[in-house]
Amino acid sequence: MAQSAAITWAESAADRTASVPWYISTCVIAITSASIGGVWDISWHKSIGRDTFWTAPHMLIYLCGILAGISCGYLILASSFGHSAAAQAGSVRMWGFRGPLGAFVCAWGGVAMIASAPFDNWWHAAYGLDVKVLSPPHVLLIFGMLVIRIGTLLLIMGQLSGHLNRAEGALRTKLHALMLYAYTFLLVTSFGIFQEFLTRNYMHGARFYLLMTLGSCFFLSALYRMSDYRWAGTVVAGIYTTLNLLYVWILPLFPAQPKLGPVLQHVTHFVPPDFPILFIVPAFVLDLTRPYWRRWNYWARAAAIAPIFVIALAAVQWPFADFLMTPAARNWIFGSGYFPFFVPSDIDWVRNVFTQTVSGTVEFRTWIATVLLGALMARAGLAWGGWMRKIRR
Repeated sequence: MAQSAAITWAESAADRTASVPWYISTCVIAITSASIGGVWDISWHKSIGRDTFWTAPHMLIYLCGILAGISCGYLILASSFGHSAAAQAGSVRMWGFRGPLGAFVCAWGGVAMIASAPFDNWWHAAYGLDVKVLSPPHVLLIFGMLVIRIGTLLLIMGQLSGHLNRAEGALRTKLHALMLYAYTFLLVTSFGIFQEFLTRNYMHGARFYLLMTLGSCFFLSALYRMSDYRWAGTVVAGIYTTLNLLYVWILPLFPAQPKLGPVLQHVTHFVPPDFPILFIVPAFVLDLTRPYWRRWNYWARAAAIAPIFVIALAAVQWPFADFLMTPAARNWIFGSGYFPFFVPSDIDWVRNVFTQTVSGTVEFRTWIATVLLGALMARAGLAWGGWMRKIRR
């Protein structure tokens, strides 16, 4: 009896101390570095301008490509030329090499990110300051970051549901927590891509909700296939909200001064991103209603997810946008008084008025399209999430 208890205790202790594979930890650090560097870099552009390539935010961004590329490249070489039976069993073959599928994906993303660096430097030397987020070098950079985020998830999912159910107990809990954390950066990718159209002056227009719905319905639906945790969407949205609140509150604490002209706004400190969108509310409502529709067929689930998301988001974001336009929101907490140095004072965003760009008929059609396209994206997300859940190596 005593021997049996000792064995059970030893197994329990070993389970508690089970460690996450080093290459997964490295990739999670890499995507965190890119996220912090990306927000800081955008703030740098808004506050100072692009004075040199060798800024701290740039180094954090490209550190992501270096960490993910080198670590996953080493993992591929070790799996290809090593003699570990476990590594061979958890590998796929590609171009004569072996390694986890996620390692190949991360390595490709790392190459894309590193290649974008000299391209971006040349672009700025030739054309000056970016006026759009989606310049060609930025598209390559965003693609690389997106690929690394997907590759990291593939590595984690391969451990969670891989061969011989190798992730159990405490290790499984750690990996699932890392999956939700890493998934946050993937889900909000669309927020960054469309950030120019997600400012508060657009929050009383259907286009804002259309852009929010397309990416959100896809990634939330995929998450519901990948995770059985009841509050997965709320946790991911909570991580997004927490990180963005920290950006809003911390960045303005540091001084900054424009080094390029024309200077149209008075800037003395770093300009933070806007107050986070209240994405956590529709995520919570979807989690709350999930037990009722999770066993429906996929098309019925998609048809439920889209309108729930749109209605819940509009119900909170529409009135909150009214508040953000008032003087009460122009403070350190809500950050509605910060503007990039290069934006004119006569635009709707600075004037705190809502932008109306289409007629009532077009607006109504856009709302209908938002729900229909959201359902299609949700259905696609359910399919992609199902595929991700089947990853074994």
